[in-house]
Parts: sequence; C-alpha cells; structure tokens
Amino acid sequence: MAPGVLCAWAVCVTMAAPIPATAQVEFKAEGTDHVSIRINGQSFSDFYFGTSYPKPFLAPLRSANGLIVTRKYPMESVEGESRDHPHHRGLWIGYGNVNGVNFWENEINVPNTDAETPKRQGRIVLRGVTGLKPGQKSGTITAAFEWQRPEGTTLMDERRLMTFYADAETRTVDIDATFTAKERVQFADTKEGFFAIRVADSMSGKNGGLMTNSEGAQTEKNVWGRRADWVDYDGVVEGQKVGIVVFDHPQNYRHPPPWHVRDYGLFAVNPFGVKDFEPKAAEQGGRELAPGASMRFRYRVVVHPGDTPEKKIADWYSEYARKGK
Repeated sequence: MAPGVLCAWAVCVTMAAPIPATAQVEFKAEGTDHVSIRINGQSFSDFYFGTSYPKPFLAPLRSANGLIVTRKYPMESVEGESRDHPHHRGLWIGYGNVNGVNFWENEINVPNTDAETPKRQGRIVLRGVTGLKPGQKSGTITAAFEWQRPEGTTLMDERRLMTFYADAETRTVDIDATFTAKERVQFADTKEGFFAIRVADSMSGKNGGLMTNSEGAQTEKNVWGRRADWVDYDGVVEGQKVGIVVFDHPQNYRHPPPWHVRDYGLFAVNPFGVKDFEPKAAEQGGRELAPGASMRFRYRVVVHPGDTPEKKIADWYSEYARKGK
C-alpha cells in the first residue's frame, strides 16, 4: 500500500495530509479492514469496517490512562468474560428492523430467537473512507456506507463523521451520522437499537456498575426506557473507577430519547422505540423516510474518571448542546 492511501472494498482514498510530527490525534491504516487511532501517543481505539464484519465499529475504547472500558468479545476470547450477544461489538450503530431487515442482530450464523426482530440479516457496507485528518487538538475520520439487504440492494446511504479529541484526562469522540433513503425506508418500533456501546464486564450493573441519567435516576429499573438528555455508566476496571457518558444532541430526532441500558452491559440510545419502553404510550414509534429524504444524528461519548461529579457531566452536556445550533 502506498503511503497515505487507504484501500478497502476496492475503494482507495488519499489521506487528507501527512501526519504532522506534533499531532496529538493520529491515524494509521492497518491493512484493508481498519484504522488505528492514537491520542497523545497512546492507543485509544480501532475503527473496523472490513468485509469480515456485518457493520462498522470502534473497539476497544480506552480511558486516558489506558483502561479498556468495552467488552473484548467477540473480537477476542478472554477467559471468564461474558459471551452473550456476539453482535455487541465495542461502539456501533445498528437497528433491529429497517424494512424488515435486521441491522442489529446481524452476525452470520447467530440464531435469532427474538420474534420482535426479522431473521433477514442486513449489512452496513463500506463504500469509502473519504477523509483521515489528524491534528493537534482533534482529528477526524469521514466514511461512507450503504445499508444493504441480504441480496445486496441498498436501502439507504450513511455518511459518518467521527471527531476525536486530545484531552488530557478524558477521551472524547463525537459521532455525526447522516442517513439518506434510496427508497421508502421504515424504521420499525423496536427496542433493538440504535447507537450503542457494550461496556466492560467489570463495569456492568450486574458487577456493581451504576447507570445515572440526566434526571438523576439510577439503576436499570429507573433508567431503562426513560427519556433523558444523557446517561452515564460507571464502574471499576482493573481496580480503578471509570465511566462512560453518552450525550444525545438536542437537535436529534425525538430528543430526549429513550435509553436501552441493561445491567449485563448494553448501553444504547434508541430514538425510534416506543411500545417496548412505554406500552401504554399513545405516541407512534418508528420513523419513515421518503426516497431521497435524510435524517441526521449526533452523539458525544466521553470516557472519564469514575469519580467525576454529575454536576461536571451536566456542564459538559450544556457545552455540547450549544455546539452546532
């Protein structure tokens, strides 16, 4: 591979610029299936998009002091680690029912026992990494994807911009994704989606972790299915307190959204689900896009020390909410 060129799925793009010697956010193409991300000289994550994976994902996520805060399975098999839900890979975007196609439980040869989601498994296919831009304070990856049926026809296009920040005590990534329908697209009303993280086992609620939302509610019983601006999931990794907070941008569809957050380690925000979260709600769930119509979603993820006060997290959210208005 020539220097500065990334090739994947027969698509080759030139990096935006050579990585400057003083860059604090750096990217490196690793073969044809992923890009490594380094912040302040340390590994933060890898962005996977190759043909071996049915949807792109970031994994693992690390704290500023190098703690891995996401589950390693199924990318790695670690003794004693949980092995449920093999479709939960690091940080990803997916949905359980789009025009009768499952973009959530879409690992090959994984049996689908949930009557709520279709058995037809779709793929989110890379069409090009259109930009890798390192920088001193932040760096960006821009990529284009197609959400495809099993037979290969495209339901919608996705453009994803990821911005990584070179902070000293936290690790922050912004995800800005725009979806454009190629035909009429219907996101069904299901809990299985949409923007998600699988936290490390030791951080999970079942192992002593704690989830807290922007309304002050805590534990799965009081956070799952409730609407909130943000949710924080904290716990212990290798004896140290650490947390992950996800912010929903106020301009996102159906803000503030319901949260699909579980004690076993799933950490997801779902703007389309209603009936599973609020069975008696009069509101209609799901969303339809006409051919050519687009919708945009923005999220911020912050990996932070676990003793960060809620007031500080709320201040971070206020700052984020003003961004892009």
